[in-house]
Amino acid sequence: MRWSTCARDCLYLNWALPRDTVPELPAPLSYEVHRSGGQDYVFVSALLFRLSGLHPESLPWLRLSYPQMNLRLYVLDGDGRPAMLFRRMLVPFWVAPVSRFLGRQPALAAQLDYPQVSQDLEAQSWRWWVERSGQGLDVSCRLATPQFGPGPDLGTWQQTLLHFRNRSRGYVLWAQRLRPIRTTHTGDEVMPLSVEIEDASLLAEVLSEGDESLWQRPHSAWLCPEIPFAFELGKTIHLPLTRRPVAAGEWTSCRLFEG
Repeated sequence: MRWSTCARDCLYLNWALPRDTVPELPAPLSYEVHRSGGQDYVFVSALLFRLSGLHPESLPWLRLSYPQMNLRLYVLDGDGRPAMLFRRMLVPFWVAPVSRFLGRQPALAAQLDYPQVSQDLEAQSWRWWVERSGQGLDVSCRLATPQFGPGPDLGTWQQTLLHFRNRSRGYVLWAQRLRPIRTTHTGDEVMPLSVEIEDASLLAEVLSEGDESLWQRPHSAWLCPEIPFAFELGKTIHLPLTRRPVAAGEWTSCRLFEG
C-alpha cells in the first residue's frame, strides 16, 4: 500500500560527534567518517516535524496528522554509497502501536510539542519540545544567517545542505532485520536558524552514553516549511548484526525495496 503525506515545519538539527562516542553499526553499514583537528567525527541529525494528512492513496478520505521526531546517523552502505540509518522514531502515544503493528516501524511513544512556524513568522523565536521516560529535548530557535557550529567543514552552506539532504538510500532495523529504503522528496525552501539547546538528555541517552555536553552546540540547523512525500512499505531482508543492535525509524519520502 502506498501512502502520501506532507512534513510541515521540519526542523533539522545536525551535530558532529566524536567517532568513539557512537554505537557500532549493523553490517554491512559503516560510519561516514570526517577528519578534523586530528580527530574522527560522524554526523547525526534530529528531525522534528508534523505529519499532515497521512493517508493511503487508495483511501484519500482517511487522513491522520501528528508530530514526529527521528534521529538519524550518516553512514556508508555495503556499496560504499552515502546513506542514513534511522536510530530512533518518536511519535504520540496513540500512534506508536499503529506504526509498529501496521508499518513494522520501531516507533516509541513520547510527548511532543511543536510550533507552527510557517503560520507565525513574525515571532521572535520558536520552541520544540520532546520528552520520553523522563529524558527530553528542548530547543529554542530563531531565524538567522547561515552559520556553522563545531565540527568538520563540509563546504559552503549549499554544500552542507546537500550533504545531509541528498541521500537516496536509507536503512531501518526492525526485529533483527535491516530494511533498505529508497528515498526521494520535494520541498526546497530552507530557512537557516540559530539554536539554543535547553535540554538534550534524550539524545545523550541514545547515542553519547549520557554525555549531554556534546549536544549543546549543533553544527548546523535549518527549517523546511513543507516537504511533500510518499512511501511504500515492502519486505525486509535479513543481515548479520555486529555488536550492539540499533533501533530506527524513518520519516521522509521513501520506497522500501528488497535486495
